[in-house]
Amino acid sequence: MTQASGMTHSVRTIAGGFVYPECPRWRDGQLWFADQHDGLVHVLGGAGTRRDSFAVPGGPSGMGWLPDGDLLVVSMNDRKLFRRSRDGKLVLHADLAGVHPFHSNDMVVDGEGRAYVGNIGFDFYAGQPPAPTVLAMVTPDGEVSIAADGLMCPNGTVISPDGRTLIIAESMAARLTAFDIGADGHLSNRRLFAAVDGHVPDGICLDAEGHVWAASPYEKTVLRIGPAGEIVDRVVIPDASPYACMLGGADGRDLFICVAPHHDPEVTTKLRGGRIDVIIAPAPGAGQP
Repeated sequence: MTQASGMTHSVRTIAGGFVYPECPRWRDGQLWFADQHDGLVHVLGGAGTRRDSFAVPGGPSGMGWLPDGDLLVVSMNDRKLFRRSRDGKLVLHADLAGVHPFHSNDMVVDGEGRAYVGNIGFDFYAGQPPAPTVLAMVTPDGEVSIAADGLMCPNGTVISPDGRTLIIAESMAARLTAFDIGADGHLSNRRLFAAVDGHVPDGICLDAEGHVWAASPYEKTVLRIGPAGEIVDRVVIPDASPYACMLGGADGRDLFICVAPHHDPEVTTKLRGGRIDVIIAPAPGAGQP
């Protein structure tokens, strides 16, 4: 049991033995996530039973679905966006190398099939200092443009249920940033959604009460952040780091948390300590992803 802002959360593990789980998604009664450093996407039932796995060249990251049901999945190291048809075939959807200076990362896909893809922006593992970078927008036909610039490691991203607001975690700026989404998909009215000083926000998801859940790996915590930007709840994972989260399950209130003992590929590959933890959240998921 973990204590968080006056609430007691019972944390349970439903699946393990992964290298580095990230970018979870809930769709059609199944949990999808990228085991980034193992090069695989896994699909689990809500209770943790493995139903499918498939490889993605360059290591998978963010995922989302087009209106026709095809899956879009980011190739992190290759800086590409692949489209996976329902027969399992992967084809190139867009090349992001022209706008992403370093590894591509998390992503959200809106109801029109537009993908907003973040990237790390600097060589994290080589010890380079953080640098501003861009959020790419990819249209359903694969055209790439820059949706926003000057972002410090644009990472986990959500879109409100009405499709009008995008919220993104800027990991290296300790903040969540919001934008208005225009009819053509372009972003405007950049503003602060929440400052989370002392945290490096990673993967995020949105609930039906307008709260954002944000993984904070270095603090071994998942935060629940209110619409006014205040932290209203937190879940502590004492023995490992949470890197992303997603609401799903039968009633939408299962908060699936991607957990690993470390982020370095060499370390995680040896340990295979990645797992999926779950708590029951106070409100169901909403919006995209």
